Amino acid sequence: MPTDTSSLGPNAAAERIWSPNEEEALRLWIVLARCYSTFAKAVSTKVAEYGLTTPQFGVLEALHHLGPLSLGELAEKLLVTGGNVTYVMDRLEEQGLVYRRRSHDDRRVIQARLTDEGRLLISESFPSHAEFVEGLVRHLEGDERNELRRLLKKLGRGIQENSPDV
Repeated sequence: MPTDTSSLGPNAAAERIWSPNEEEALRLWIVLARCYSTFAKAVSTKVAEYGLTTPQFGVLEALHHLGPLSLGELAEKLLVTGGNVTYVMDRLEEQGLVYRRRSHDDRRVIQARLTDEGRLLISESFPSHAEFVEGLVRHLEGDERNELRRLLKKLGRGIQENSPDV
């Protein structure tokens, strides 16, 4: 039910008219957003030490650990659009770290592959990256990390089930 705000001054705070459950959900969203932002900034700063952006590092890491992937598979793994993968691949190709090749099985499919230089860069940088990420979560006990991961998966799946367009 809308509240009449005409009597409020221009600098007055609006009345909080949501339920305790809505308050809880809003607070959770804020904490998740702030945590993700902080985590992403830390990782981005570390990845920049390798001369890469986070999406570029993600492409190299995926190709290193999974082998050649189609651009569509890369987009799915990295949770980005096909256009974003194309842009990132363009930059990585300019640096001589990846190349694209048409699939022998289906000529419509373009696969991304690491060059020797790309393989060397990711194989040398990934161990320190993994150590850095572990350091970011080190203040959580192992069982806390597992529980947090389980709860975040549960939350994500619940959102997907209730919002099919997500």
